[in-house]
Amino acid sequence: MVASLVRNLGAVVLGLVVGFVFVIATEAFSAVVHPFPPDADPNDFQTCVAHVARYPAWVLACVIPLWGLASFGSVWTATWIGTNRNPVNGIVVWTMLFVAAAFNLAMLPYPFWFKVSIILALPLSGFCGFRLARGKSLASSG
Repeated sequence: MVASLVRNLGAVVLGLVVGFVFVIATEAFSAVVHPFPPDADPNDFQTCVAHVARYPAWVLACVIPLWGLASFGSVWTATWIGTNRNPVNGIVVWTMLFVAAAFNLAMLPYPFWFKVSIILALPLSGFCGFRLARGKSLASSG
């Protein structure tokens, strides 16, 4: 029982680490292709709001699948590693990632199409990660 609990906790932690690695990679991509102006303070919230408002659509379009990979990879990892490929681990990790994304989307002036795309991409990719980690094809039911 204790070993199972420790394994499931470790699965959640590792799933979060995988998710954060993908998110950091996504942010690094964004910083390279759409950097802050040299005189801008990236720690100032209003500067960040103005920066996000100027994002080119192509950058945002690239970010959607990258966030999807974060969702897929973190859920797959947490589910796969957990005791008996426990679905709760993936659900916990996905929920935390989704809440973080929702706060980000609510605080910053992203275009409507981007917000809708992220809200659709995260559950879809998380579900795929969960199903594949459980050893079920995406086409099968149950």
